[in-house]
Amino acid sequence: MTTTGKPTPAQTVGPFYGYALPFPGGPDIAPAGHPDTLTVHGHVYDGAGAPVPDALLEIWQPGPDGDRSGATGSLRKDPVTGGHAGRDGITFTGFGRVATDADGRWAIRTLPPAGAPYLSVCVFARGLLHHLFTRIYLPGPGAEADPLLASLPPERRATLLAAESAPRTLRFDVRLQGPEETVFLDFR
Repeated sequence: MTTTGKPTPAQTVGPFYGYALPFPGGPDIAPAGHPDTLTVHGHVYDGAGAPVPDALLEIWQPGPDGDRSGATGSLRKDPVTGGHAGRDGITFTGFGRVATDADGRWAIRTLPPAGAPYLSVCVFARGLLHHLFTRIYLPGPGAEADPLLASLPPERRATLLAAESAPRTLRFDVRLQGPEETVFLDFR
């Protein structure tokens, strides 16, 4: 028997339960107090422009030295502390996991990556059949020279660019659908 129609809520990604969240220290990719720390923040919006209160963003990036290995144990739960073994407040982790709040807001603290002008992002949210991949391009000459970004028409390119909202603070909104939908990447 085949069925057709829209997926039920049980067939989509999320809502999320306490197994993976809260993720202690998830937004803290940079070591505490590092002078080069950038805050990257924004909202996740649905196709109607309403904030998504229970989305989850995972972020990967190379370190300021270009190293892509990240901190050992960044994803491993520490059975003693309940935290994550690689998140000691001193080590750059290269990975972040953050949930949106009731108003669809999210924020991370990180260091500028070397070797890539962007942060890699995976978005999970209810209503999605699969998670989505995108990039947050940081302002600068590296972004302008990036082949993916250069291949996009200007209006689509703008959906991948973070904008400075204050010193050392960048804003990047994720729009899941609609005329300003964020460019999402398809990996095969």
